[in-house]
Amino acid sequence: MKQLTNLPNIGKTLAKKLNSVGIENEKMLKKIGSKNAIAKIITIENSGTCINMLYAIEGAIQGIRWHGLDNKKKQELSNYYKTLEKIKTIS
Repeated sequence: MKQLTNLPNIGKTLAKKLNSVGIENEKMLKKIGSKNAIAKIITIENSGTCINMLYAIEGAIQGIRWHGLDNKKKQELSNYYKTLEKIKTIS
């Protein structure tokens, strides 16, 4: 089981954010998924989240740099993130 910072795209800052929502290792991250992980982070962060963070988490789950995500997956994640942003502004 890898520590989060051993995964691609996950530095100390993002690992700390993931830890703050109860995601402590690779197995937990894969189980919860990128969409649920970013949704949890957004609920506790007033700022400091962005679409690239979601891409980074998905890339880490897939074991690749986020730049290597296919365009279809990036579009799916982008649409999801826009929905989260709308919900956050309403709250």
